[in-house]
Amino acid sequence: MPWRQGSLILRLLALLALSEFVRTGFFVVYLPLKGGEVGLSVAAVGLILSVHYLADGVAKGPAGALADRRGMGRLAVAGAALGTLALLVLPNVPSLALSLLVSLAWGLTLTSLWPSVMAAISHYAKPGKQSRALSFASVATAPAIGLGFLGVGLLMQRASGVGYPLLLGAQIAALLLALSVVKLKLPRPRESVRAYRWKRVAVLIPAAFAQTLAPGLLVPIFFPYLRELGLDVTALLLPGLLAVSVGLALLPFTSRLADRRHPRWALLPGLALLALTFALLGSPGVSGKLWVVAPIAGLAYSLFLTGWNGLVARTLPKEHRTAAWGTIMAVEALGYAVGPALGGMMWLRYGATGPFWLGALVFALVQVYYWLPWRGRASRQDSASSEAAPEAARSLSSIK
Repeated sequence: MPWRQGSLILRLLALLALSEFVRTGFFVVYLPLKGGEVGLSVAAVGLILSVHYLADGVAKGPAGALADRRGMGRLAVAGAALGTLALLVLPNVPSLALSLLVSLAWGLTLTSLWPSVMAAISHYAKPGKQSRALSFASVATAPAIGLGFLGVGLLMQRASGVGYPLLLGAQIAALLLALSVVKLKLPRPRESVRAYRWKRVAVLIPAAFAQTLAPGLLVPIFFPYLRELGLDVTALLLPGLLAVSVGLALLPFTSRLADRRHPRWALLPGLALLALTFALLGSPGVSGKLWVVAPIAGLAYSLFLTGWNGLVARTLPKEHRTAAWGTIMAVEALGYAVGPALGGMMWLRYGATGPFWLGALVFALVQVYYWLPWRGRASRQDSASSEAAPEAARSLSSIK
């Protein structure tokens, strides 16, 4: 494993996976299907969901700062406890006001979990394996989210009475895991944070926003675009499986590249290939190119994921790592929030290919954003630790 304290990290990853499984299964599947039975309209269910995810996205920075000060273990317990309360209250209480309050509280307490886990993994990563540790952690929760959506969805269709006990049991397991790490608090160095370190974090914000904006463009137009191409979702299963397989298979190699050379060696080609992927998806005759696009997309995501995680880990101030992770994740959430609205506008203004070409442009601009200040420095990459590397500090601060 690419981290020390393997038992602790595995418990944190299991806690994160269970929490995302329950949240996805409950808000995306269970509540929309069962909300009507307790008098909640479709609009009310949508409002409850929006309040939860909005609170989760906006509060990540402050929650990360609180986790730095009070300990991430305590906040993890609070989030798991509120999640258990939410599962007991929301399906059984017809009061919209109370449902909104519980949903809001769950979002505000759970929001620190992602930045806390990423900060812990970054802290306990073995020397020279930052990108590998963070990238493996990033993909570890994807199956849980997929099971929350597809697994609970299929279960609710075939045996609806099993869905709620399953979610409640998983949430109780998450609470027990949180209790096992209740005393976890990362050590904070006593030295004050230098101003340039926070400037480096600020430099990441535009790219953090843009890289989530691009995939968010496709949310409202995905199924209409499939209809326009005459394709069914099942036609994407095998190409999608190929893309995922390529990405996962290459992850150890792209992570090694980012760790041993510099994260930009993975990030820059990853962004360029993501721009190419969006351009190909928006080009004529894309239905016949899916088997070509799939491996390109897998390689692009593998390079991008390891490069971005490595660069963020090198940039964040060690003294306030959880708060900084929370800030970056809050900006990423904002990108996802704006993307769907912009994607719908591009569809109406420029047709079916508009969102894809805008996505390609966004990734290309972000690629240039990172490439320009790095030009001429590729042969002089730092080999020191991430926080102590003056070359990396000059490179990032020069972007401003």
